[in-house]
Amino acid sequence: MIEVTNLTKRYGKHLAVDSVNFSVSKGEVVGFLGPNGAGKSTTMNILTGYLSATEGDVFVDGVNILEEPEAVKSRIGYLPETPPIYPEMTVREYLRFVCRIKHVPKTEMKDRIESGLHTVGIVEVYNRLIGNLSKGYRQRVGLAQALMGNPEILILDEPTSGLDPKQIIEIRELIRKLGADRTVVLSSHILPEVSEICRRVMIINNGRIVADGDPTTIGGDLFDASQIVVTALGDEQTVRSILSAIPGVTNIQPQPTAEQATEVLVESEKNADLRKAIFEAFSSRKVPLIGLRVKNATLEEIFLELTSGVREAE
Repeated sequence: MIEVTNLTKRYGKHLAVDSVNFSVSKGEVVGFLGPNGAGKSTTMNILTGYLSATEGDVFVDGVNILEEPEAVKSRIGYLPETPPIYPEMTVREYLRFVCRIKHVPKTEMKDRIESGLHTVGIVEVYNRLIGNLSKGYRQRVGLAQALMGNPEILILDEPTSGLDPKQIIEIRELIRKLGADRTVVLSSHILPEVSEICRRVMIINNGRIVADGDPTTIGGDLFDASQIVVTALGDEQTVRSILSAIPGVTNIQPQPTAEQATEVLVESEKNADLRKAIFEAFSSRKVPLIGLRVKNATLEEIFLELTSGVREAE
């Protein structure tokens, strides 16, 4: 659906995007992450045709955006970080205006608007001035405009920026719903949100893609130790003595817990799986083991590891 090859963007001597390559298949919901200044928004603006690339190619459904920009733009719905809305218009007037600039046939305009209103949940504010709407409703209006062209691809840049927790949950559910039958590329600084919505994550830093994969496994090769959380019905000294005797255990850290038990984080050599050995050790000492789970790195930890200043300097 989207194919990006050797994408490069320079602003004078500044290299904002550096030979980026990636593809997004039909029906994927992809989180596109990066710190400020990493090249994230520049890349997304090139994908939408808002900016031109210095070098490289972007194909959408086999069509080159440089050669046929109008054909590509008709396939894409774009919600920038600040929704392109007009506060002096009513929602009805604005969506009709958007339909006209997207060349929606008059015979389809009414149905297209009705579908957008129901999809994003703004039927009740249809005749209200956009300037009088809450931030959450304005964000929904922005999403509605992105849908007016009935696009196959949605590109959403910080769609929950500035919203309260309730509004964030509502927009998150809406994006999940939209992703059921569309390709979605989503940018957000709220990393738990990306983990919940996206089945794939790309991280960009210093203009280059530094990670690409499933958010639950993307950091597998980044850290030097494997971690397991152990919860047992025994005092800390006993739990430590059992674990310390297991070959491969390199560190034991107590963890806070609401259980009437001892919980510790056990570190071992990278890619080692000590769960069987831990189970057998507690069983042989007749100390009840009530919890045993692998602790994977969070997306926040992975993001910081890949984009930290220390790593950039290496």
